[in-house]
Amino acid sequence: MANNLDLGNGNTGKLLWEFSIPAIIGMSVNAFYNVISRIFVGQGVNYLAIAAVTVAMPVMILLFAVAMLIGIGATALISIRLGEQKKEEADKIAGNATLLLILLPLLFSIAYFLFSEPVLRLFGATSPDVLPYARDYMHIIMIGAVPGSIAFGLNNFIRAEGNPRFAMFTQVIGGVINIILHYVFIFILGWGVKGAALAVIVGQTVSAVWVISYFLRGTSMIKIKLKNMKLQIPIAIKIMAIGFAPFAMQIANSVQQTILNKIIMFYGGDLALSAVGIVMSVGMILIMPIVGISQGAQPIIGYNYGAQRFDRVKETLKKGILASTVLAIIGFAGTRFFAIPVVALFSKGDAALTQLAAHALVTFFACLPIVGFHILGANYFQAVGKPIQSTILSLSRQVLIFIPLLLILPNFWGIEGVWRTAPIADILAVLLTAIVLFYEMKNINPKPTLAMESN
Repeated sequence: MANNLDLGNGNTGKLLWEFSIPAIIGMSVNAFYNVISRIFVGQGVNYLAIAAVTVAMPVMILLFAVAMLIGIGATALISIRLGEQKKEEADKIAGNATLLLILLPLLFSIAYFLFSEPVLRLFGATSPDVLPYARDYMHIIMIGAVPGSIAFGLNNFIRAEGNPRFAMFTQVIGGVINIILHYVFIFILGWGVKGAALAVIVGQTVSAVWVISYFLRGTSMIKIKLKNMKLQIPIAIKIMAIGFAPFAMQIANSVQQTILNKIIMFYGGDLALSAVGIVMSVGMILIMPIVGISQGAQPIIGYNYGAQRFDRVKETLKKGILASTVLAIIGFAGTRFFAIPVVALFSKGDAALTQLAAHALVTFFACLPIVGFHILGANYFQAVGKPIQSTILSLSRQVLIFIPLLLILPNFWGIEGVWRTAPIADILAVLLTAIVLFYEMKNINPKPTLAMESN
């Protein structure tokens, strides 16, 4: 297991490998069980159920955004404080963040249940065939809002203090339970989309218990104490300021998904809505390993930035970009050669759905090889506590570029314009990231180091 001395002096390539592999495995398991969920829903219920889960995704993304706002914002601050050798401040941040991870999802759930019907219609459940499935699914998902947020948020703290393997097992355990229960609840007990939702929240609850147990053992570097779980506004503001970039990106994802659902329904109906649900599911598998690299790089970059070891910051960023690009190229190759077999897993023998979703998958991810640069670039600014740059870059693809294109291109190309929006947005977002990151790298200079450098 890595420790904080390693973060400041160990070989950056080895550290990136040690932190990223568990993160990649954990994120991939999360993506995999989401894909398995839709496969089970498609095979065990029908394509309308896939459409319903697709409609529910914007709401789930909003819930995840709340967890990211606190979890990732606090993690970045904790990494920096540990690099500055300010252990007590790191504990205060962890305590305040834990309280927020309980309160905010709870408030979000209450708001949902007060306005569930109009919310689901707003996010695309306009079809009378899809709405009942979406309602059954989301009502259960929202019951597990707090455990899901705790599992995600506290798991990031574990990674920040240098224990990526335990953090990986948190995700793996929840994912494996989720997959098993999906099969049991849908195919054996016949509970349909309700069973799918129940499997999700049981998996999240087990993950939450697992991650809480880590801090209750008393062996963790970061201590979550009741005395620190009293809301301190200055700390909460700092957490949210740094966490705002990934939060905003998830909000943007929700807005993007909502607009996408509505445009898809207009141009292609329920079948196209099911197709885009399949594309998004496969896309998670393609993107999550890259996100795993960025999560692995974050504590290394944050710690060394706090310690003013800017040479190590640059080196970690370069290696992270290279690794993420390699993974993106592998994913891109998969979409070229295996689109139809992959889509067929969801479509239950529906030839029209298979052909439509396979074509959408190939087009949507035509520029996947360059996406890793964008994700690592935005993550760098988050890791070093620069929320403005991070927010702009994180939002560039989903809001500043993607949504305007999504509103314009289908007017000329119809449904094909929807699929072409993503690769065009990828190219423009990467160009913006390159400009901002180039300027940043020119303005940070390495601090003179001792001969103990081992990288």
